[in-house]
Formats: sequence, structure tokens, C-alpha cells
Amino acid sequence: MPARLPSWVWVTGLTAGATVAVVALALQADKGPHPTAAAVRPSASASAGANGSAHAKPKTKPKTPAAPAVPDASGTGRRVVYSLGQKRVWLVDASDKATRSFTVWPGSVSPDPGTFTISKTLASTTGSDGVQIEHILYFAAKSGLSVAFSNAVDGSSPPPAADGKQTAGIRMHKEDGTALWTFGTEPNTKVRVVR
Repeated sequence: MPARLPSWVWVTGLTAGATVAVVALALQADKGPHPTAAAVRPSASASAGANGSAHAKPKTKPKTPAAPAVPDASGTGRRVVYSLGQKRVWLVDASDKATRSFTVWPGSVSPDPGTFTISKTLASTTGSDGVQIEHILYFAAKSGLSVAFSNAVDGSSPPPAADGKQTAGIRMHKEDGTALWTFGTEPNTKVRVVR
């Protein structure tokens, strides 16, 4: 009858075999492709430091350029200011401070400069270009067309007017449309259109 090996010999042998297997796999993995720095995005809560330890790293939002100042001669008090030349809207509170400003895509027909009141609101409809739009705020009329602010439901920019078709919708990004809707649906909201 063959002699039995003590259990510590078996444990030592299995441990040594497992260590060799792990080292072999590590060497094989080291020869494979490695991610580049551009392809690796650290998590917002932690990233590895130079010494290999994890430390908290705050997520910073890139700075956006400051919006231009509210145009002169655009009235006073709570109002929406729309600049035809800058293709930009400002939401101005009662203290004459702009709380938000953003660029827009105007239609081929623009309102005349002046002061208007938002006369009608519509939660959603189909635009003259066939696009589903929302947050529609009507405030003027020109050339037989109703001029209104809106945004596409899918957030897209409007296509260029085809075949000389006249459009009077002033479109904006979805988040700007939501902000303007919240601001503009208050009763008697004024819109000041400037050059």
C-alpha cells in the first residue's frame, strides 16, 4: 500500500499551482491591448491617483461663455426680450435681471420690433414643416402668419424653409423651450422685440 501524503503537502501543492496559474494569466493579459487615456473615463466619485490610491474628484461642468447683456432700450420689468440680429432670447425678471438667455432659430418671417403680449399658448401641435412641436407661445402676426416661440418635441432644429415657403415659428432647444414656457405662461407676459 502506497504511503499517504500529509494534508499540508496537498494544500501547499494546490496553493503553488494556483499561484503559477494566476501569474501566467497576468503575464498573458499584460501582452494584450491596453486602453488609452482618451478611452478611459474616471468615475465622478473617485479616480486613481498617481500613487494608486483612490481619492474623491469633483465633477466639473465646462464653463460656457457668458451671455451678452440684455439689449439697451428693451423695456423694463418682467419680460421676454427677443433680438432679431443676435437671434437670441432673454428671460428678464421684475428686477431687470436676465435669468436665462439662449439662441434661437427664427423662421423666414420675423416680427417687427416693438412690445407685444403673449396672446395664446398651446401645449403641442404639428408645425407648418410637419414637425411635432410643443410649448407654443403666440405673440405677434406678420404677413398673415402667427409668430410664436416653440421647440421640436424631439429637440431637433428646424429644416431650412423649402421652395420659398414662409414660416414664422421661432424654434429653440428643448430645455430652453421648457424654460420659456414656464416663464411665458404667466398672465400678461410681455415680449419686447428689438433689432
